[in-house]
Amino acid sequence: MKYVCDVCGWEYDESAGYPEGGIAPGTKWEDIPEDFECPLCSVSKEEFSAE
Repeated sequence: MKYVCDVCGWEYDESAGYPEGGIAPGTKWEDIPEDFECPLCSVSKEEFSAE
């Protein structure tokens, strides 16, 4: 599953994770901490939509 930032378009792919931010490949969106922010524009997790 992929999630896209509604503000800037940055994409989180569950299969790839976000290793640069300490999120391992295979990490489900619901398992990412609630205080996660978009690496590009710093909006909250609520500003992402499933794709």
